[in-house]
Amino acid sequence: MLISISTRHGQVSDETQERIKQKLQKLPRWYDRVTAIELTIDLERRDAPSVDLRVSAKKREFVATGQATELFAAIDAVMEKMEQQLRKHKEKLEDRHRGGGIR
Repeated sequence: MLISISTRHGQVSDETQERIKQKLQKLPRWYDRVTAIELTIDLERRDAPSVDLRVSAKKREFVATGQATELFAAIDAVMEKMEQQLRKHKEKLEDRHRGGGIR
């Protein structure tokens, strides 16, 4: 699984990037077919950083955005949104396979 973190209008320390990567590595727990994760941090407004998270999974692309007063609060909000999307998608797939052709 490929994880990339990029920033706009500023820099994020290596220590912070490692903490973020540890959080992002938990996403495949919700949907095991995740192939790539791309996180973009926009620090144009330091008092309210915005975060964009893109997750590529088998034939699907999931996107979540968030903004908060602190960087890790924004990341937590985006992670929660993404977990919800992945969980819902996985449940849809499981329900489709459980039907067994009964309509």
